[in-house]
Amino acid sequence: MNKLVIILLLPFLINQPSTEKVIAKQGQVSFFSYTSVEHIKAENNQVSSVIDLKTGEIAVSMLMNAFVFEKALMRQHFNESYIESDIYPKAIFQGKIFDFDPNIEGIQTRIVKGKFSMHGATKELEIKAKIEKTENDEFVVTGTFEAMVRDYGIKIPPLLKGNIAKTISVDFNFKYEPYES
Repeated sequence: MNKLVIILLLPFLINQPSTEKVIAKQGQVSFFSYTSVEHIKAENNQVSSVIDLKTGEIAVSMLMNAFVFEKALMRQHFNESYIESDIYPKAIFQGKIFDFDPNIEGIQTRIVKGKFSMHGATKELEIKAKIEKTENDEFVVTGTFEAMVRDYGIKIPPLLKGNIAKTISVDFNFKYEPYES
């Protein structure tokens, strides 16, 4: 009998707004490579993310070919030669925000741990993030982490090794709103 009630209510439960999840539909991720030869900066404003407020679980998905560079040639080299976005179109992060309390107004600094997958490689990350709950019950999550180029199997030709840093600085900024399924 209990199973029958659950099956009958399932369509109703699925269509109810979820106050336990928040979504960022247009998050921002940027990266910066600093060398004495050349600086490379790119921004991506087509990044989506979801946080389960009850469990602290977080997921991020970003299209790699959506990065915008100062020079068109940089974008072409990034997508064709380094990231190979036709083969590896997305980067994914799945993890958890530790000690996160969605009821706290204002700013919390928390550790986010999880797995970041890019260019066919997956690495464990631990990121310090600032989480701000706004007056409108929205959440703004920001932070920075370092990514080692070699950890993701990205090959840089010897002639260009001086143009691209071994460690890339990555910044993120997400504004989450209540998710409605």
